[in-house]
Amino acid sequence: MKQYLVTASEMKRYDANTIEQYHMPPLLLMERAALVTVEELQRARGTVPCRVLVVAGTGNNGGDGLAVGRLLMLSGYEVTFVLTGSEDRCTRETARQLIILRAYGAEIFSTIKDCEYDIVIDALFGIGLSRPAKGAYADAIRLINGCRAYVCSVDIPSGVHADTGEVMGCAVQADLTVTYGFRKLGQILYPGCAYTGALVCRGMGIDGRSFLSTEPYWYTYSGRDNDVLLQRRPDGNKGTFGKALLIVGNSEIGGAALLAVKSAFRIGTGMVKVVTAVQNREILQQSVPEAMLLTYLVRHEMLCDGGSAWGDAALCGEAGVHDGNSLQGETDGFMAKMEEAVAWADAILIGPGTGVGRQAKELLTFCLTRSMLPLVIDADGINLLAEDSKLQEALSDRGRQGRTIVLTPHLGEFARLYGCSVMQAKAHLTEYPRELAARLKCTVVCKDARTVVAGKDNRQGYLNTTGNSGMATAGAGDVLAGMLTGLLAQKMPGEEAAAAAVYLHGTAGDIAAQRETEMCMTATDIIAAIKDAALLQDAVKETESKAARK
Repeated sequence: MKQYLVTASEMKRYDANTIEQYHMPPLLLMERAALVTVEELQRARGTVPCRVLVVAGTGNNGGDGLAVGRLLMLSGYEVTFVLTGSEDRCTRETARQLIILRAYGAEIFSTIKDCEYDIVIDALFGIGLSRPAKGAYADAIRLINGCRAYVCSVDIPSGVHADTGEVMGCAVQADLTVTYGFRKLGQILYPGCAYTGALVCRGMGIDGRSFLSTEPYWYTYSGRDNDVLLQRRPDGNKGTFGKALLIVGNSEIGGAALLAVKSAFRIGTGMVKVVTAVQNREILQQSVPEAMLLTYLVRHEMLCDGGSAWGDAALCGEAGVHDGNSLQGETDGFMAKMEEAVAWADAILIGPGTGVGRQAKELLTFCLTRSMLPLVIDADGINLLAEDSKLQEALSDRGRQGRTIVLTPHLGEFARLYGCSVMQAKAHLTEYPRELAARLKCTVVCKDARTVVAGKDNRQGYLNTTGNSGMATAGAGDVLAGMLTGLLAQKMPGEEAAAAAVYLHGTAGDIAAQRETEMCMTATDIIAAIKDAALLQDAVKETESKAARK
């Protein structure tokens, strides 16, 4: 289902909206947060009373933690309360929690005496942390991590930046994090994700009504979502379900063509035509007989000086044979055939395995300047763009004219195109793709452990939470490019298609990992699992259709 992911500032705004617009008392919100935290803690650890340490800060996150400890104490748990920081710096609500605790006879300590506890409630910092933890706070975090206890973090592990997932000096390593209202970006992005443990999001009075007129920028899909795939027309034909033109694979990297075309078919595309080097003809005909082919002779750069990289004999016909520097058999003007292929297609992919030579560059230029079809640029196509500002200008011009263009770089390709280091790109994963999308007037899919999709209109972005380390394998990007092009060919809007392709690609990767293990899986295994990823979505639609009929 579609779920929002929020930044600290967004969450604070929604909290304020709930208090001001709906007159919800802050202490009531705090009590509800504590109640759901206790529910989740007991679901994970059982209800038998044990020894609990509550480590609270002076902000409202600390108040949440103190309320959790009080509820446990009143249920028979042996609870020790530690307030880190000066009591006179407590927020109004946290100060009230201290008054309530003392009325119940609880003692509040200022330091952690020992770590002989079964459960630790981490409530030092909430989502407002903006600088590294130091002094007594850093000491408390290290003591918590040194305990052998089960650690439950309130809202977010203390020390994790809520927007970026950055570890601010040091951070609590939680076993369970109970967050409220909406998941936070820092709980999803690495390295924060690795500190969060099991993440549970619970409602406590702040929901979509608190957005008022401002929705969160980021969203994700999780589990089964009935809006990811298009409904297939029962009276459709192969033309109805889209025609994809894939310009993929040169004479040395034919596997990219094979992976992309199989993926395009597997995602439901009705027809696929492959433009590739003649050396790939036989393997494609044998492995994907459903595909149509337009092959060309790979020419050496020195043969192309002063003219087109193609010449009059670049096209290889059905009986064409590459013999040294000559091409024998049926020939014709290659670019004329490309014009026909583009006129036939509904969407175009260029880049996987094409190389960065002159022929590849002319094909990319052709795709950018001679068509308004939806276009996916991947792999070598990205590298060609990074080297040529004129190609970037042509791309942004088409984007301003309303053309759907999607770039799918991995982190290294993104860094080259954006103009930064890989480390910088990784540190600014939710910022730089948005900037590049706005600059080039296109949709950017930046592929990493958490892939992001940013659109040129800067209205909303997708952050993917499916997938696993097994997908860090050769060819996985070619599979995604084929899936995305197939969805565009089926007339799915650009940003929607990009998010759907990334989500289903990751879901297929998770299914493949269950079958083959993350260590042993390959890109081919991901293709084989696309069907099962799609079946998960179809199962939801069928269930809802039956319910509607009843």
